[in-house]
Amino acid sequence: MPKSSSRIIMLADCQSFYASVEKRAHPEYANKPLVVAGDPARRSGIILAACPLAKSYGVTTAERLGEALAKCPDLVVIRPRMEEYIRVSLQITEILQSYTDLVEPYSIDEQHLDVTGSLKLFGSPEDIARSIQQRVMQQTGVYIRVGISSSKVVSKMACDIFAKKNDTGIFTLPQEDLPSVLWPRPVHQMFMVGSRMTRHLYRMGIHTIGDLANTPLSKLTARWGVNGEVLWRIARGIDNSPVMPGTYTHQKGIGHQMTLPRDYHTWEEIKIVLLELSELVCQRSRSKGLMGSVVSVGCRGADFDMPTGFSRQMKISDPTNITDEVYKAACSLFLRHWDGFPIRSLGVSLTDLSPDTTYQLTWFDGREKKRELEKTTDDLKRKFGDTAIMRASSLMAAGQAKDRSHKIGGHYK
Repeated sequence: MPKSSSRIIMLADCQSFYASVEKRAHPEYANKPLVVAGDPARRSGIILAACPLAKSYGVTTAERLGEALAKCPDLVVIRPRMEEYIRVSLQITEILQSYTDLVEPYSIDEQHLDVTGSLKLFGSPEDIARSIQQRVMQQTGVYIRVGISSSKVVSKMACDIFAKKNDTGIFTLPQEDLPSVLWPRPVHQMFMVGSRMTRHLYRMGIHTIGDLANTPLSKLTARWGVNGEVLWRIARGIDNSPVMPGTYTHQKGIGHQMTLPRDYHTWEEIKIVLLELSELVCQRSRSKGLMGSVVSVGCRGADFDMPTGFSRQMKISDPTNITDEVYKAACSLFLRHWDGFPIRSLGVSLTDLSPDTTYQLTWFDGREKKRELEKTTDDLKRKFGDTAIMRASSLMAAGQAKDRSHKIGGHYK
């Protein structure tokens, strides 16, 4: 257990989150291998979550649905319900907040807690972790694994490397135990080290987390600059960042990205999606009372083996949340940088945000009429749904607005 004078930081992780929510909703599948997957007829037909029983057949997250069915023909396939997963995630957040007000979401299924000031109320860190497990399981049907340490980065590794593998789902990793417990582990298991970085580290003779921790910092920074220092600090468990409940409340940018259902080859097809994305971005901006001064456009090529694409941005003359103005900038950026090859994903974003309560008035471009018109269409969509009013171009074969209206974050609601 961490020393009494240090912080007590936890990382609470939901096991097979989407699949667990669905098993709770469908008790008839309790003893069957179950996965949550996108529409198999589209590119999104991949495994988003697999229950432990499905994983025992070799089914893995992010593999194609067809590959999973080949491994386990009896697999129960559930289409994702993102609204429900968001609701359950917020429910779990409320449970965690009953132990401490210092709860910081890391993702939809992972959250950090600082329980340093809660020990006198709820007992030892392990007692709190067990209580969290019991309450979350009773109320949501989701099994929680908990890593415990004195920093966020070490609690994350305590959870991922150890708690997920033991019978209790709880593991405490004090800072002073890093050399004996964490450092012997393979370097690819360390937080923030992916397959490409692993290959680079192997070529440097670094095979364990301890090897990385004991590599001279100057050698790492000479190779990777500040990223080298980040890796070195993670290996040594150096992380003083606080658990901050408001980390994600400040809006830095508003964007939408879409994986296309097929390869788009022509500008006539692409510009339809660019308009739809620009409209989504501006609609969200208006709902938050924000405008942006920087428009960004990104795309990825259709060739998986030789990926192409770009991400570029441009400053516009005045902050805006008007669809036509963002669309015009997005088109200009895209045409300037597109290599003409087919694309499979497209994104538009608006950054350098400011409140829309103050803006430059102009006389000749009808901006005020456009603002009022778009506020009216926003009201109609809020009241009757996103498809209550659509642009005619979205009804063409390349349009995605109707299909996207049934989704959240690219997945079905």
